[in-house]
Amino acid sequence: MRHGGQILVDALKANGVARVFSVPGESFLAALDGLHGSGIRNIVCRHEGAAAMMAEAHGKLTGRPGVAFVTRGPGATNASAGVHVARQDSTPMILFVGQIARADRDRDAFQEVDYRAMFGPLAKWVAQIDQTERIPEYLSRAFHLAVSGRPGPVVLALPEDMLSARAEVPDIPPPAAALAAVAPESVAALAEALAGAERPLVIPGGTLWSQAAADDLARFAASWGLPVAVPFRRQGHMDNAHPNYVGDLGVGMNPALGQALAQADCLLSLGARLGDTLTRGYELMDPVRPQARVIHVHPAPDELGHLWRPDPGLVADPRAVVAALAALPAPRRWDDWTAGLRAAYEAWQQPQPTPGAVRMEAVVRWLSDTLPEDAVITNGAGNYAAFVHRYYRFRRWGSQLAPTSGSMGYGLPAAIAAKLQHPGRTVVCMAGDGCLQMTMNELSTAAQHGAAVIVLVANNGRYGTIRMHQERSYPGRVSGTDLANPDFAALARAHGGFGENVTRQEDFAAAFARARAAGTLAVLDLRLDPEALSTGATLTETRAAGEAGAVRDR
Repeated sequence: MRHGGQILVDALKANGVARVFSVPGESFLAALDGLHGSGIRNIVCRHEGAAAMMAEAHGKLTGRPGVAFVTRGPGATNASAGVHVARQDSTPMILFVGQIARADRDRDAFQEVDYRAMFGPLAKWVAQIDQTERIPEYLSRAFHLAVSGRPGPVVLALPEDMLSARAEVPDIPPPAAALAAVAPESVAALAEALAGAERPLVIPGGTLWSQAAADDLARFAASWGLPVAVPFRRQGHMDNAHPNYVGDLGVGMNPALGQALAQADCLLSLGARLGDTLTRGYELMDPVRPQARVIHVHPAPDELGHLWRPDPGLVADPRAVVAALAALPAPRRWDDWTAGLRAAYEAWQQPQPTPGAVRMEAVVRWLSDTLPEDAVITNGAGNYAAFVHRYYRFRRWGSQLAPTSGSMGYGLPAAIAAKLQHPGRTVVCMAGDGCLQMTMNELSTAAQHGAAVIVLVANNGRYGTIRMHQERSYPGRVSGTDLANPDFAALARAHGGFGENVTRQEDFAAAFARARAAGTLAVLDLRLDPEALSTGATLTETRAAGEAGAVRDR
């Protein structure tokens, strides 16, 4: 006879879980007891939103569900931020939520929440385990669902009395790997459709990817002469130094690449959903009047025809499909089309100077030129991230951890998860001053668990992205976008780490070397000129454009 917490933890072990992320609560004490001595490492976090984001980042890195435990009510509502990231980013994840005792349900008890109603729109499946002996059954289904079709989050509520009760029940083995074979005639149909194109684009996306898939894609693109453009924050899907890689389609994309998308007559989507960020709000490609034929490969049948009419469509693992395509002889080549797009990408990568003594374009280019190919770069949301998208060359799959959902505060939790998973790799968190302060308390988590991440703070004293839009729409009327910041470097030192302020570009390389050599949590506070708003716009220019637009509107 085992109590429910032990049954649950044994099920996690059976499914290969080695690490969970949590903020403890009295509602799941039995699960905490089960974790004691289990060999599963419990990473104790400071906020449930960050714990869920760490679990999501772990899912991105491994392809297996990241696991988080949070308590009922406020804990669950805090964690919803990470569940939303997992949903929009198609990341496998399981969130366990402590729940009130079963006898108190529907009495508006202390911290009671209807989790099916709350998480229903965000998760692939939400359920409550009311019978202790059914824990293995529920967990088996959760691990299956989180990775099947379009991967995503699963939420399971755990009534505290159910967890503490005892039952005699066998464990269920982990899910068997699904058959991944793709029929030769299906691959031939894709190849035939692609061969008829004049201006094709290959767009790999989603979380079902690997380094082997990235290598297969490079071989396929090279032999066929095809250009490859990745969706927003999927730049690790192909070596950016490869001559057939032509850039990323997303927020702040190269205008020349956006124009190419509008001109393309055929898109081969390998796991991508082709959504609004990729199409610039459907301006470059309209689902009502698509100018391009869409050959759509996706693991979830519901995605085919969801926005775009597939011609043809194939429900399959994109990794298996790209491997099969790479093995086919090339029916034709599009070398001139691809070379032109690659030249536009190379030109876009030439740094455009921004104002200030510390310049983000120089920082990111230095990182790109200096860091090892397996270094992991993480970020949340903000204009600072556009410098990463534009100037950093990702060389390997798994080297970019960033939310396609555009969630602020993601960079630091993701970096901690990455460093715990890959302690021997360099992990750099790029964060704006506003973005970092969303989850800055996780510096304590990094220090406690020995996650020696290097945090680079793009410090301009404002919510820069919102300020940019504010100046465009309401020039000169600053409202709600200025920040009073702490001494970020001092905070790192207060947590026993390394901290340094960088006020001159020529000092950055040496400061980074010291941060790296410290072997601890490190924060470099990059003091930026507030005049620099983005990779290609200044505050003065943006305000002037806003004022000119206001005059035209009048």
